Amino acid sequence: MLDDEMLTIEALRRALLAGDIRPSEIAAEVARRCDAADPAIWINRMSADALIAEGRRLDGLDPATHPLLGIPFAVKDNIDVAGLPTTAGCPAFEYAPERDAEVVRRLREAGALIVGKTNLDQFATGLVGVRSPYGVPGNSFDPAFVPGGSSSGSAVAVAKGLCAFSLGTDTAGSGRVPAAFNNLVGWKPSKGLLSTTGLVPACRSLDCISVFALTAADAAAVADIVAGFDAADPFSRAMPKDVTGPSDWRGARLGVPLAANLDFFGDGDCEKLFHETVAAAERLGGEPVEIDITPFLDAARLLYEGPWVAERYISVQELIERDPEALHPVTREITLGGRDPKATDLFRAEYRLAELRRAAGDILAGLDLMLLPTAGTIYRIAEVEADPIRLNSNLGRYTNFMNLLDLAGVAVPAGFRPDGMPFGVTLAAPAFHDRRLLALAGALHEETSPLIGAARSPLAAAPPKHGSETDVLEIAVCGAHMSGLSLNGELRDLGGTLVRPARTAGNYRFYALAGPEPARPGLVRVPQGGGAVEVEIWRLPACAVGALLAAIPAPLGLGSIALADGGTVKGFLCEAAATGDARDITAFGSWRRYLDARHKGSAELAETAD
Repeated sequence: MLDDEMLTIEALRRALLAGDIRPSEIAAEVARRCDAADPAIWINRMSADALIAEGRRLDGLDPATHPLLGIPFAVKDNIDVAGLPTTAGCPAFEYAPERDAEVVRRLREAGALIVGKTNLDQFATGLVGVRSPYGVPGNSFDPAFVPGGSSSGSAVAVAKGLCAFSLGTDTAGSGRVPAAFNNLVGWKPSKGLLSTTGLVPACRSLDCISVFALTAADAAAVADIVAGFDAADPFSRAMPKDVTGPSDWRGARLGVPLAANLDFFGDGDCEKLFHETVAAAERLGGEPVEIDITPFLDAARLLYEGPWVAERYISVQELIERDPEALHPVTREITLGGRDPKATDLFRAEYRLAELRRAAGDILAGLDLMLLPTAGTIYRIAEVEADPIRLNSNLGRYTNFMNLLDLAGVAVPAGFRPDGMPFGVTLAAPAFHDRRLLALAGALHEETSPLIGAARSPLAAAPPKHGSETDVLEIAVCGAHMSGLSLNGELRDLGGTLVRPARTAGNYRFYALAGPEPARPGLVRVPQGGGAVEVEIWRLPACAVGALLAAIPAPLGLGSIALADGGTVKGFLCEAAATGDARDITAFGSWRRYLDARHKGSAELAETAD
């Protein structure tokens, strides 16, 4: 049984695939935990009976084809879930959505189990988590401290073991600050990488739906499902195919702010932890480079001191003009500031932002990533109530600029103050470097603070560190061994760690081989024609490669695969003779995309039929 252990996706998937547990049993345990937990975490949640009934429905599905089957998750209450009202933290705004937000739809299709809608700073305005008429979710370490906002309930729900992951939003830091304050990983995706269809906007041109998880590997597993272009969202962007950069710390150039840029607001403990984290990154092989982040800080000030606050006003204009008292006093004060900016103010701010983007881009051009404090300190609730706007602004010093400058970010735990309160850092890089940031974050988490959630449970043991490159081997996988798919657990059980996503060179044919389920892919190098295929590079202890090879049936074998970046890596290739009765799926360029099309019975799949 689950007892009181933390709910990681990786552990639950392993148990589900082994048949040790069923989704209905997970649902019953989650219902028990939620009934005993702080009610202010939630605005609306599934009843115990409804949750268990949904678990029983999921019992009939195959975990091999549903990568998140039975995995419990929570949704910030400014994201639509059919069957549960959306309030955005304001009772007067409540409505009943007819359909799920696109990201929720994708998660449910993958078999994930929704637990409920979580509390938030009203209309996602705040980094503190105390601006809600539904109460204040207690910080998972000490309820005297703020839980972090605006995604307060979503973070606390994961940290307290009520779900395995949750959805938040992040316009100015709301997916990262609560992660730091509750010992979580907080992934702020590149703008447009996750659909915002079904999201109540805060600043529509800047909003991102974000993910809270206990580990970077779990966040990556969710990313496998939710990332992707959505034609219904005008702000959606497709992932480019040519994103490159190191997913390993060795030789990675990391920008670290000059001492003059750093402000911990008198918190010497957090300052010490930050410098210890930089040293940990250096031990992993990173190369710290001091940088002047003044352009980033100047961009951060534009978010609330500039005309972008007008977007917050647009989002609630009808309600605030009809009934201004419906809003929380601090939310109302901030939002009403958006009535006044003129078109000329916006253009002046855009000109200034263009200058700052150029300056920031010049700095980033010489780096592989930046390493920043997520927040310089943490405040008690009483302190924030006495000075709500200034202290909230302090918490956004290292977060407010990221969407304005089109960066991706991952907040990751980095130790604890002497009083037991957690500290975190953020890894940042230009848009669409999300995957490698998650890989780097996972390694840093293991090095600095291998504990998860409020229980401070041990992070799953990493594969042993080896003294030389001959002790490990990098393997390319293109099918069910990829992150979040049915056989990925085999790699992890052998001590495998994800290095990076990649693509093959353009001279490969990709096949769905004939035979019994589960379907298997075949990758064949051809002298001409073909295309590039999505792969993942995994690092395995050399002693484990034989066990993996022995488990792979004919007609697959191990060989060298040419990559789009000009490199080569070992990986599984298919005998050409076995492709005679196979389906050529080269046009899909991705095993995930093929499986998705097969599941939906799409026209694109029909076009590949013989």
